[in-house]
Parts: sequence; C-alpha cells; structure tokens
Amino acid sequence: MTPTRILLADDHALVRRGLRLILDAEPDLEVVAEAANGAEAVEFARSADIDLAILDIAMPRMTGLQAAREISQRSPEIRLLILSMYDNEQYLFEALKAGASGYVLKSVADQDLLAACRAAMRGEPFLYPAAVTALIRDFLQRDHVPDSLLTPREEQIVKLIAEGNSAKQIADTLVISVKTVDRHRANILAKLGLRDRLDLARYAIRAGLIEP
Repeated sequence: MTPTRILLADDHALVRRGLRLILDAEPDLEVVAEAANGAEAVEFARSADIDLAILDIAMPRMTGLQAAREISQRSPEIRLLILSMYDNEQYLFEALKAGASGYVLKSVADQDLLAACRAAMRGEPFLYPAAVTALIRDFLQRDHVPDSLLTPREEQIVKLIAEGNSAKQIADTLVISVKTVDRHRANILAKLGLRDRLDLARYAIRAGLIEP
C-alpha cells in the first residue's frame, strides 16, 4: 500500500522534527515535504505530490488558516489538518470553514495526530472531545435554527390528517371547530410549501410523526 504523502508546516523546526518522528514511524504515513510558514506550505501543495497537509495555525507570512483556504481552493483533493496550541472555539470554527478535516491540539498530538491523519484520509472529520461539545452547543444556540417548523398543535393535526382522519374527526378529537382545523391545515401547507393531503402524509413520515 502506498503511504499517505504528508506536507508538514510549522515555523518551529523542533516541533516539525518531533511530529515527523511520530508520523514517519508509521508504515502508512510519510512526510515528503516540510514548510516553515504558510506561504511555503501553499507552494509545496502546488508543486509537490501531496495527499495531506498538516498546518500549524500560527505561522509567519501566512497563517495555517490562510494557507488552508488557499490550498482548499487550488487543490481540493488535498486533505487538511490544523494543528494548534489553542483550545479555542473560534479557531476551531474557522479551521472547519477553511476546509480542514480536523483540528488537533499540540498538547495531545502524540496521541491524536495519527488517528486524525487516518480519519482525514478516510474522508472523516477528526475533533477532540471538547470540540465536539463546542460544535453541538453552537448549533443549539443559533437563533436562526427553529426548534420545529410547526407548533405542537400543528404537528398533532398533520399526524391526524396523515392517518386518514377527516376534518370533522380531527375537530372532534381535538375539541375544536372544523373551521379551525381548516385554518390550521391551510397554515401548515403554506408553512411547509406543500399542496395536499398526500404531501402532508409524506412530510409526516419524514418528520417521524407516523410510521411508513
């Protein structure tokens, strides 16, 4: 099996040497190029045969994030990992936006780097546990993500319509008027951009309100 060809970019020669020892000790990984700053990393990514670039986040001339964006645009086939001293949510999000497959803390690089390299080459993300927590928290706190498109009452009505109940049956079940059922139904169709009962039944299955 051909080893993964790695570009290692860090402005500290000692750090590069240590990381290279870890990587080159593995039969499936091989460091084929080293860069001391982001601009050099971009040049190597363009000219050398690279599968994976490991970029330190803080480098002179061009940061790891800037280099990641550039490499991602010019050579999208190259997988990217960001290496950082900082357990910082903002850097983590910027790294993922820049196209990185993973974010590895230098403090645990001896434990995580190999797993991160292999995950990146499998097309899988690699995040340390606190980063996963940060991403989940960010998702849940976003104001623009509604808990649900429909209110609990509207979900009740969708479920009953999808189960084949008439407007009269729904009105009796929920102890409301037929006119109120019809108004809810019209609002639901408008909200979801649907046309009829069949569309509502499909939506109810996708939303887990009824079983197919």
